[in-house]
Amino acid sequence: MRTQFDAELQDRLLRYVVIDSQSDDASQTVPSTRCQLDMSRLLMTELIEMGAQDVSLNEDSVVLATIPATIENSTPVMAWLAHVDTAPQFNATGVKPVVHNVYNGGDISFSEAPTLVLSPHNFPYLAEKVGEDIITASGTTLLGADDKAGVAVVMTAARHLLKNKNLPYGNIRIAFVPDEEIGRGVTPKLPADLQSDFAFTFDGSKPGEIEYESFSADLGRITVTGVSIHPGWGKDKLVNALSLAAKITLMLPANMTPETTEGRQGFIHLIAQSGDAAEVEMQFILRDFELDGLLAKGALLRNICSAVAATEPLARITCEISHQYRNMRYWLERDMGPVELAKAAVRDVGLEPIMGEIRGGTDGSRLTEFGTPCPNIFCGMQNVHGPLEWVSVQDMAKATQVALHLATRAGYSDEKS
Repeated sequence: MRTQFDAELQDRLLRYVVIDSQSDDASQTVPSTRCQLDMSRLLMTELIEMGAQDVSLNEDSVVLATIPATIENSTPVMAWLAHVDTAPQFNATGVKPVVHNVYNGGDISFSEAPTLVLSPHNFPYLAEKVGEDIITASGTTLLGADDKAGVAVVMTAARHLLKNKNLPYGNIRIAFVPDEEIGRGVTPKLPADLQSDFAFTFDGSKPGEIEYESFSADLGRITVTGVSIHPGWGKDKLVNALSLAAKITLMLPANMTPETTEGRQGFIHLIAQSGDAAEVEMQFILRDFELDGLLAKGALLRNICSAVAATEPLARITCEISHQYRNMRYWLERDMGPVELAKAAVRDVGLEPIMGEIRGGTDGSRLTEFGTPCPNIFCGMQNVHGPLEWVSVQDMAKATQVALHLATRAGYSDEKS
């Protein structure tokens, strides 16, 4: 179904995705990459132009703004969030978006990657999008709909509210966050800056999806230090760090990887490795819906490192496990008001709520942990973090409609309490 929001959403997404805003886990700056500020500054300019108030960039490089209330009675303050960075797992430089108007249901090819095919046979949800407008990249980059589709949804909904002050709504806070993809965008200081009673991230997939449960997540960093000796004289002296790193990987359970797990199963995933025979750095992400399962995975990784180290006394192997985020269900199940509000808004636009867990995390995971309840709502993104990423403009429009119903429902009744 075509809506009044389609053209604006498409224009915004095309404008946003060409801006390189990829985050970098190896960087210790805030944000982790300066290019994210290009996106943030553009959003600040657009927010000011559309009439938003209190537009600012806080010390953690979060863009903040207010859509002022149109009603005088006291209502809860709601916030909408999306993140400006794109995933570091795939090339995000030189994104060339392609619009496939009135999709015909067939295979989608890519001009810059002739062997790459986006097929409804492999991705059945695509078959449901016949007649809609599909946006992809050109084959050599990700698209960046994660989460620039969410950014476009929030901006489009915000502009609509600011132009239609006859609609009843309370104060709505907006936050565009950097470094979500590396788990650092939301800091403990954000709730105080946001000043909202509850919030929603627009960082999900299919229309109707509402998620209030995410993985709990830790990051594992392993350093394997061997002994570098000329290989011609290496007998009983050389210790190859690459070989020991391979042993660590091979000792991980074969049924505990992303490619072998689904649903509520957790995993340990080697996401990066660098180095040489002298020293190797390995980076793992650990995921589980339950805290005890997450802790068990950290213990398993440490035990494997100890076992491999015991086979080679001349080597040194360290394993550090650090906190990333926790399952937001632990907090949201104490007050399901925001989730119930989201369900009602989804039904308002003719959809049935699809309740599920996120096999990942969002800014809402951390924001909820820090004190502001924040479920996640769909924005249309599909096949994220790779060259087959795509989004339907019409799915984005449904998310925009949900955002507007969230605003008006919160405006005329205290749905949260």
